[in-house]
Amino acid sequence: MQFNFRISVLTAIAFLIVPCSFAQEMSKFLSLGDSYTYGESVPSNEKFHVQLYEAINDDYTWTEPTDIAQTGWRTDDLLNAISEAKLDYNYDFVTLLIGVNNQYQGRPFSQYEKEFITLLDSSILFAQSDPNHVFVLSIPDYYFTPFGQEQKGEWVSEEIDRYNAYAKSVCDSLHVSFIDITPISRRGIEEPELIANDGLHPSGVQYKLWVEKLLMEMESQQLR
Repeated sequence: MQFNFRISVLTAIAFLIVPCSFAQEMSKFLSLGDSYTYGESVPSNEKFHVQLYEAINDDYTWTEPTDIAQTGWRTDDLLNAISEAKLDYNYDFVTLLIGVNNQYQGRPFSQYEKEFITLLDSSILFAQSDPNHVFVLSIPDYYFTPFGQEQKGEWVSEEIDRYNAYAKSVCDSLHVSFIDITPISRRGIEEPELIANDGLHPSGVQYKLWVEKLLMEMESQQLR
């Protein structure tokens, strides 16, 4: 009787240890950004990072994503939020999309130049110091939305191109993948289903196209 009791206790302990070990081995990713990562004006299941999570988690080995993103954030806002979040450096990959509010709010381009590099360096550290596990998405062009057509001019596209060209050059120098989703956003007027109900932000349909393009790059990096 005593022997059976000891076996039962050891078995119970084993069942407690196994789930903990399994949880430690699960993969995880981090998404950093602004409204485009946060998913302004779309249902929670249509947000960019949520659709990405659902797409890669077919074998149920990924924990729910960590997202540090809010509508209206500039590069400095994201830097402050990262500092407060006290993130670890053990993510399997990181996505970064930031800069539209620097442009929209008329901040000096030099601010973006300086702070984007800092954000990218941090992203690489969060991805276990592996630049191949960091994916930067280009800034969408909000001129091709109902809001942009009513409130802004074609010069918005020129400025967005400047921001994206700089980000790509930095990514290339650090061997980080740069995912150009801007052409998708520029289909917004001709394909209104790509725009959310607020007339400004991407819809879940557009986010799905972003995810598909990102997954292709992830496969080339053998992350899927």
